[in-house]
Amino acid sequence: MPPGPFVAKDPRVVALLDAASFPVLFDTSLVDKTDLFTGTFMPSTDLTGGYRVLSYVDPAEPNHAPLKSLLFHLLTHRRQHVIPAFRDVYGDLFGLMENDLARAGKSDFGAHNDAAAFGFLCQALLGRDPLDSPLRDQGPKLITKWVLFQISPLLNLGLPTLVEDGLLHTFRLPPALVSKDYGRLADFFRDAGKDVIDEGERRGIAREESLHNIVFAMCFNSFGGMKILFPSMVKWLGRAGGRTHGRLATEVRAAVRANGGELTMQALAEMPLVKSAVYEALRIEPPVAMQYGRAKRDMVVESHDYGYEVREGELLFGYQPMATKDPRVFARPDDYVPDRFLGDDGARLLRHVVWSNGPETASPSLQDKQCAGKDFVVLIARLLVAEIFLRYDSFDVQVGSGPLGSSVTVTSLKKATF
Repeated sequence: MPPGPFVAKDPRVVALLDAASFPVLFDTSLVDKTDLFTGTFMPSTDLTGGYRVLSYVDPAEPNHAPLKSLLFHLLTHRRQHVIPAFRDVYGDLFGLMENDLARAGKSDFGAHNDAAAFGFLCQALLGRDPLDSPLRDQGPKLITKWVLFQISPLLNLGLPTLVEDGLLHTFRLPPALVSKDYGRLADFFRDAGKDVIDEGERRGIAREESLHNIVFAMCFNSFGGMKILFPSMVKWLGRAGGRTHGRLATEVRAAVRANGGELTMQALAEMPLVKSAVYEALRIEPPVAMQYGRAKRDMVVESHDYGYEVREGELLFGYQPMATKDPRVFARPDDYVPDRFLGDDGARLLRHVVWSNGPETASPSLQDKQCAGKDFVVLIARLLVAEIFLRYDSFDVQVGSGPLGSSVTVTSLKKATF
């Protein structure tokens, strides 16, 4: 696996490529997760305030449980604000897109989504609008540049191979080039996240360590996840066509009408097709394609048909898009099937949806590396689908590719008629 020498000490991995072998990566009695979030190398801690943030900490380390519990607090302490903030911010997004369509006949969903995602996260989880801070509208641009410096050894930007391998995959980009940008982000969260930092201090976490974990969770994990997942959702839904759009619109509007005309948690619970459509997007195109774990001991890892000897210390690499398109588990694995997870048969498949570094049927705990925001991500993706089909009967898209997922241009929005 990339990167090469001077960045990774040893690029060799044992690849897990089916649904049978992949779950060994979730068993922390078998694999160690220390410093493996990005794979065969770890970005400099100069990019995270000098701290190893939670994503690089193994559950056996003493600071794992306090840090993960703080992220659970961050995600839940303002839970009642999540739906109203999402509706406000993404309502504005669709208004801007309608203006684009009226003026130019198309609208770049990704550009609007970047601004909306960061604004929503800050308002919902911290109660602060970055537009009213010194950051103004610069947050997404600063984050994207900062993330690039962390994952550049893995990226393909479409440059000639020799150029990319020479510039990105062989040497690290100097953290000093982005330190001023990161400082601006940290200053914003030091102020906006004061209540959460105070909570971290009560849990025995140093204030600066809490701060840099909040920055990473909000910017790399949450914003980065929305930057990839939401265009992916719009892409797959756009391609699904009018019949699927009609089924989703009918379900969403009926559930909202049955709940007093409000989009609430209860209304969302009455939208099983919406939830299935979200799970299917997470299955067919998981936002984070690669997971890693280092074998704690000699063992045999079993695929569907064979057992493979793995030695202590070898690095296991799971390529999730192959595991979640395993034809031994999923019929029509390369097709987006929005109702795949409906009913009892669909529910039985959910354990094979593993985008969160764990099965969808499990809940993250202080003892594992499953994404702390697993349920939050599914919730906001369901909100996106519901918001779309409350407003529109159907829509069309053009899809391209980018270094961080799909590039999606919306070419039509057909307003709701029923």
